[in-house]
Amino acid sequence: MGRVLVIGSINVDMVTETDRIPEQGETLIGGRFRTVPGGKGANQAVAAAKAGADVTMIGAVGDDSIGSDMLANLRKAGIDTSCVKIVQEEATGTAVILLTEGDNRIIVSPGANASVTPDTIASLESVMVNSDVVLLQLEVPLEAVTAAVQLAHRHRIPIVLNPAPAAALPAEVWKKATWITPNEREQQQLFLHGEFREKLITTFGANGVAYWAGNEVKQVAGHRVQVTDTTGAGDTFNGVFAALLAEGATCEQAVIMANAASAISVQTFGAQGGMPDRKTIEAFLAARRPE
Repeated sequence: MGRVLVIGSINVDMVTETDRIPEQGETLIGGRFRTVPGGKGANQAVAAAKAGADVTMIGAVGDDSIGSDMLANLRKAGIDTSCVKIVQEEATGTAVILLTEGDNRIIVSPGANASVTPDTIASLESVMVNSDVVLLQLEVPLEAVTAAVQLAHRHRIPIVLNPAPAAALPAEVWKKATWITPNEREQQQLFLHGEFREKLITTFGANGVAYWAGNEVKQVAGHRVQVTDTTGAGDTFNGVFAALLAEGATCEQAVIMANAASAISVQTFGAQGGMPDRKTIEAFLAARRPE
């Protein structure tokens, strides 16, 4: 079992289903409303744990009932939350999600996530050095992400950096990351001129994944499935990818498993609700293997 350290956001997702996205100034009557666990960090931690990794989470929640619920959800998934701090007089992060025709629009309010700082990272160095892979996203302050990348690189721990939501970081951070996992839009925003191409593993939703192997691009085709909700598909990919790398899989093996896990996840509502366990991923791939 590989050890994955996830540093990132912990949110509650507030999801409203709607037939279409409202125009400016327009009020629509929506469909079903639900609140579910979310946050890119928490989502990726759950995906990694379900894929078989031993996962520790670094993050923050508010001293509210939502924060308590989000911590309980992580623990239920088998994740070590001893490094998640509870911030007094602060709200737990929230994501307001409009879900329409299987696609989504998301607005994130960071709340307690903003309290993850470089000092937070430095104080948990002993936790990091016992990890096989460090997995990061960009929903906590960029200064903390930079500090985590520098510290992991110093200890020669492989780094998976998911640049979502897209944000500029110092070139030194991109150089020190082992793998960078943008989706198509994030790649166009951040790496338009082909920078760091040998590190890039780009997800294209239903069209699969592309990554560099030596001097050539390898494509892993997407899987045709019935889409219910794409929320968390990228997080599923990253969590499973990190879990496989942590246990010693090759990049190709990890990409294939993670790509399949993403396809499974979009068939169920909620970012975490459809995340598959290892047996489900393996069975999904076996059913699609040529005779």
